[in-house]
Amino acid sequence: MSDISLIFIAMAGIFLLLFLVIRTKLHAFVALLLVSLVVGIAAGMPLGEVIESMESGMGGTLGFVAVVVGLGAMFGKLLEVSGGAERLAQTLIAKFGEDKAQWALGITGFLVAIPVFFDVGFIILVPIVYGLAKKAGKSILYYGIPLLAGLAVTHSFIPPTPGPIAVADLVGADLGWVILFGVLAGIPSMILAGPVFGRYIASKINVGVPEYMEISEDEKQKEYDKELPGFGLIASLIFIPLVLILVNTISELLLEEGNLFRSIATFLGHPFVALTIATLLTFTFLGTKRGYTRDEVQGIATKALEPAGIIILVTGAGGVFKQVLIDSGVGDVLGEIMIDSALPPVLLAFVISTAVRLAQGSATVAMVSAAGLVSPLIETLGLEGPVLGLVVISIAAGATVFSHVNDSGFWLVNRYFGLDVKDTLKSWTVMETIIGFVGFAVVFVISLFIS
Repeated sequence: MSDISLIFIAMAGIFLLLFLVIRTKLHAFVALLLVSLVVGIAAGMPLGEVIESMESGMGGTLGFVAVVVGLGAMFGKLLEVSGGAERLAQTLIAKFGEDKAQWALGITGFLVAIPVFFDVGFIILVPIVYGLAKKAGKSILYYGIPLLAGLAVTHSFIPPTPGPIAVADLVGADLGWVILFGVLAGIPSMILAGPVFGRYIASKINVGVPEYMEISEDEKQKEYDKELPGFGLIASLIFIPLVLILVNTISELLLEEGNLFRSIATFLGHPFVALTIATLLTFTFLGTKRGYTRDEVQGIATKALEPAGIIILVTGAGGVFKQVLIDSGVGDVLGEIMIDSALPPVLLAFVISTAVRLAQGSATVAMVSAAGLVSPLIETLGLEGPVLGLVVISIAAGATVFSHVNDSGFWLVNRYFGLDVKDTLKSWTVMETIIGFVGFAVVFVISLFIS
């Protein structure tokens, strides 16, 4: 089959995917599988090979992603139930003072979203935003935007959140590099999109706590089964897996293969081991040591896997799409065209991810789809090492910008802050776009110094 025909098939497959998700409202998991079948058959693959390619793509992706996302979800759920997120917010606001509560909320969001899903973290912490806004007589956006920015940055850029985990696996990036570059891109993104932009937009849009979200005096202090855990304990539990993974990456750079410390760091810093350690410590110090029975801890962990299951399956289907593109030959042709475009891989990744994000709304689907399209370029160019971490963050940045009415996050913020569509676009959409462009700018500059 000619290269032109293969390109046409790839483009038709992408448009079919967008049509199925946007117009027919077909679930992204089923849509990705269906499009993978259509692309494989249309590209002339024998029917048996199409199925084998799909099995290979699903198994290869889930072998890593399912374990990491599953462990991360259980870790985050116990943090949520124990009141760990509440403790982080209370302690940081007390340390910073209410006059600098914007910064405290931004940092709280940044830390909380590492183990806790974005929407869950927001719902847990939004009562604090309500209380501060009423007490200070300021627009709810003054405190709400910094919290959202902190949550959104980590949700998009820093593993073990599902988006960057999925993309890292699909493009073959080392998680240590992804974490490092995610933090480097995330900090300036959070500052500019959070406290800086929050102060500006609050002066333009003065909105109070919506009446339907008013909480009674009895509900103002969220009740937990146990006393809130300590700040130091929560911070340590969050940082343990990140530090182990980063030490692994650094040891591979600095130490020779066979070195005892490097061998130990490689083992402990593998995401499976690092997250297993963190999850077990969480079960112990936020669970049984604080009065929960083992059955209760087990129930909390099991409950955590319900939302994680959807993300795992969508990611697996993204792996199927990627593998079919490669095995059908479409990937090689796409890779050669991208090379001929003369655009740097980091920029191409951002552009492709942005296009998918604009069209269908879901950041996770945009990340997975873009990773599937970019992975052939990575194989063709033979890219490896730190640059793959930059590609991951670039894809994540593109999947963050321009959130609008086809994104569930848009409506979550719209309802909880009592905004109309116009003001949600002016606040939430602009905040997300600042995060995406600042994050991309950081990794693009770094890419100029890393081959």
